[in-house]
Amino acid sequence: MDVDEIAKILKELGHPHRLRIFKRLVKSGFDGLPVGVLREDLDIPHSSMTHHIASLVEAGLIKQQREGRILRCVPQYGRLWDVIAYLQSECCLDERSSAAG
Repeated sequence: MDVDEIAKILKELGHPHRLRIFKRLVKSGFDGLPVGVLREDLDIPHSSMTHHIASLVEAGLIKQQREGRILRCVPQYGRLWDVIAYLQSECCLDERSSAAG
């Protein structure tokens, strides 16, 4: 992942509703949750929920699966782990360089 992708993901997670949606999906596990359950759990209006989910889908943080009349949101853990790895990739590197020299 490059810095632009990471910035887009962090931007999308920077909104309180989107962060709450994604956090709830991560908690749910690999099967995700139907949009209706998310809406009820988080008490977010339908019109807002649709907009926030679309932003998370565009950032690649979630995918949607249609199951008849139910639309299920599934967290994309790989993207989450990529962001975490990016943020950790240079952790304490300056300290390690100073100690070696």
